[in-house]
Amino acid sequence: MSDNLKMKKSIGYNIDFKAEGKSGEDKNCPHNGTVSVRGKMFEGTVVSALMSKTVKVQWETMVKDTKYNRYLKKRTKVAAHNSDAISAKLGDKVLIAECRPLSKTKHFVVVKVIERAQE
Repeated sequence: MSDNLKMKKSIGYNIDFKAEGKSGEDKNCPHNGTVSVRGKMFEGTVVSALMSKTVKVQWETMVKDTKYNRYLKKRTKVAAHNSDAISAKLGDKVLIAECRPLSKTKHFVVVKVIERAQE
């Protein structure tokens, strides 16, 4: 492994990171790779982890319906890159950040696992 991958890379946000899985040479990892994090950050729950290096993350927001003058729950579900160093699993609460498009549907990357799921 080269020297620049052994050093801890700052992603521009104040996030403490400890590699829990194997820290391989994933070029799309926000901490060890070359992908840069920019834009918004969201906190959500992993609802699917069946794809290779990809997880589906879902979070809820409250939206006001002006016609009926009440609030509605809106769910947003996006695909995010899950590197081997982070290795988020089903039910984990994660922090994701916006990045450049990694594929047709992936525009987010998992930055940190906030809370592991109870098994």
